[in-house]
Amino acid sequence: MAATTDRAAPEPRARLRAGIRVTLLPLLLALLLSSLDTMVIGTAMPTIVGDLGGAGQLAWTVTAYTLAAAATTAVWGKLGDLHGHRGVLLAALGVFAAGSALCAAAQDMPQLIAFRAFQGLGAGGIAVGAMSVLGELVPPRERARYAGMITGVLAVSMIGGPPAGGLVTDHLGWRWVFLLNLPLAALAMGLAVLLIRVPARPPRAGAPLRADYAGAALLAAGVTALVLATTWGGGEYAWGSPVILGLAGGAVVALAGFLAAERRAAEPVLPLRLFRIRNFALMSVLAFLTGFVMFGAVLYLPLYQQAAQGLSATGSGLLLLPMLATLLLVSQLSGRYTARTGGYRSAQVAGGAFMLAGTLLLTRLGTGTSRLTTGVFMAVLGIGMGFLTQIVVTVAQSSVQVREMGAASSAVTLCRTLGSSLGVAVMGALSGGLGEHGTPAVAAAAEGVRPAFWAAVVAAALTLLAALCVREVPLGGAGPKR
Repeated sequence: MAATTDRAAPEPRARLRAGIRVTLLPLLLALLLSSLDTMVIGTAMPTIVGDLGGAGQLAWTVTAYTLAAAATTAVWGKLGDLHGHRGVLLAALGVFAAGSALCAAAQDMPQLIAFRAFQGLGAGGIAVGAMSVLGELVPPRERARYAGMITGVLAVSMIGGPPAGGLVTDHLGWRWVFLLNLPLAALAMGLAVLLIRVPARPPRAGAPLRADYAGAALLAAGVTALVLATTWGGGEYAWGSPVILGLAGGAVVALAGFLAAERRAAEPVLPLRLFRIRNFALMSVLAFLTGFVMFGAVLYLPLYQQAAQGLSATGSGLLLLPMLATLLLVSQLSGRYTARTGGYRSAQVAGGAFMLAGTLLLTRLGTGTSRLTTGVFMAVLGIGMGFLTQIVVTVAQSSVQVREMGAASSAVTLCRTLGSSLGVAVMGALSGGLGEHGTPAVAAAAEGVRPAFWAAVVAAALTLLAALCVREVPLGGAGPKR
C-alpha cells in the first residue's frame, strides 16, 4: 500500500505545478508591463522632447513614475489584505492602463509628467498585487520555484526594453510606447479573471475597521521626500542646499510621524510588529541592500564601459548580459533547490559571498581592463544577486500570516525601491568628479567609478552579514498560514 501511495504522489504534484504555471501567466504579464515601461521610455525620450519640448523637465517623467509607485506600495498591500489581492491587482492594472492612455494623449511635458505619476500609481499596485496573489495561491516551498520566473521577467525587461522602445518609437511613434500597454493590460486583466482563483477569506470578527489614513499619508509623504532628496541631491541641487536639507528633514519628520501613527492605528497600513519577526526584518534588510547594489551597478557599469572602454550606449547595455544572464540562471536553480529541500539560508549566504566577491572585483576595473574580464566580473556579481533577488520575498511572506501577505510583500518591495534609490544617489555622489581637474576623461571615468563600487562593496559585506544572521525555518509544502 505504501508503495502505491508513493507512486501516486507525483501525479497530484505535477497537476499542482501545471495549474500554478497557468495561473502565473497573468501575474508575469502584469509584472512585465510595469517593469518594461521604465526601460522602454528611456529610448523614446529624445523623440518625446523633440515633440513636446521641455527638455529641462525630462528627468521628471521617470521620477514621477517611480515616486508614485514607491509612495503607494504599502497602501496597495494593505488594501489587498483587507479586500483581496486579486481585486487589487485588477484595479492596479486598470489604473496603469488608464495612465498609459493619458500619457499617449499628452500635449505638453507637464501633462506627460502628471500622467506618468498616475501610471506609476498602478505600477506600485501591480508589483505588490502579483507577489501577494502568488503568496496566497502557492505553498511556501513551491513558491521559491516560481519566484525565479519573476526574476526572469525583470531581466527580460532590462535587456529587451531599450531596443523595443527604440523600435516602436522609430516605426510607430512615441505615443505607441504607451498605447501598446492597453491591449497587454486588457489581456492580463482577462487572464486574471479567468485563471486566478484565490481561496475564500474567513470573515473578520468584531466592529468594522477604520482605514489608516494618517499612516498612509505620512508614509507616502516620507517616502516621497526621501526619494526626491536622493534623486536630486548632487545633481539638480547640491547636497547641502536648503532644498535637499529641507526634503531630508521633511522625510525624517514624516517617517517619525508614521511610526507614531502606526502604534495607535487599529489596522496599520504597515504593521510595525512584523519587523519584530527576525527573518522578516532580515529579508527587508536584504531587499534594501540588493536593491542598493543591483541598481547602482546597472547604472554605473555602463558609464564605465562607455567612457573607459569606448562603447556606445547600446553596446554597454548589451554588455550587462553576463550579469543579467547569470542572475536569471542562478535564481532558477536556487528556486528549484529551495522547492526541493525547503532550505534557503545557504543560498542567501552564498548570494552574499558572491555579491561581495563581485563588487570587490569591480573595484579593480581600470583603463586596461578587457571587455571579457569586465564580463566575468559582472557574471560573478550576477550569481550573487541571483541567489537573493526573489527568495527574500518568499521567506518574508512565509514569516507572516496569510492575512498580512500584502503588508509583507509591500514592505520588501518598498525596501528594495528605497535601496535602489539610495544606491544610485550614493554612487552618484561618490563618482561625481568625472573629468574634473584636467584629468583625461577616460582615466577619470575609470578612477571615478571606483569609489562607487567601493560603496557597493560595503553594501555587499552587510548583505553577507545579514544572511549569516538568518535563522532557517524550512519552508513547508502546505499552503500559507491562515
